[in-house]
Amino acid sequence: MVGQSLFIREEIMSTQRVLLNFVLFQIGWFACVLGAANQLPWLGFVIAASLAGIQLAFVTNPVKELQLMLVACVIGATFDQLILNHGVVYYQANGWSQAVVPIWIIGLWVAFASTLNASLRWLRHRYVIAVLFGAIGGPLAYMAAEKLGAVTLTITPSSHIVLAVGWGVLTPLLMVLSKKFDGYANV
Repeated sequence: MVGQSLFIREEIMSTQRVLLNFVLFQIGWFACVLGAANQLPWLGFVIAASLAGIQLAFVTNPVKELQLMLVACVIGATFDQLILNHGVVYYQANGWSQAVVPIWIIGLWVAFASTLNASLRWLRHRYVIAVLFGAIGGPLAYMAAEKLGAVTLTITPSSHIVLAVGWGVLTPLLMVLSKKFDGYANV
């Protein structure tokens, strides 16, 4: 009875963590996108990074989780730099040179990385679903950001195809990396 009660309490805590992670990601996403749309690129980055930092305080191994965030940021920023260089997308409010991926995009990658071992953990070992999730969700996120005024997809519908392929590859790759850098491992 006591063991079952402890299991139920841990399950509730886990569900609460997943929901909190999802909500914090959404706040970070909107902060980055609306910040860029309103020419405040650093605001979104600071908010997204702060929210990810708050989450680091609640993981079993914050060093591993931070490593995942850094690796995901490098991979994601490289992808976004490639699509910027090839004219697939134009970003508002860079925060620095127009030739370099904006700071708020890096904030988005930090926020997204914080979901890999929490609210997106269910994608582990479901690589076909991860491909589909990325191939659909990635372009939808850019389209939503475009509607809010943060990006311009410059060569549509080709932009959607490039984003779908890119995110279809990135999502399962990041899920594999999330297993290696799992700050929640003992939770």
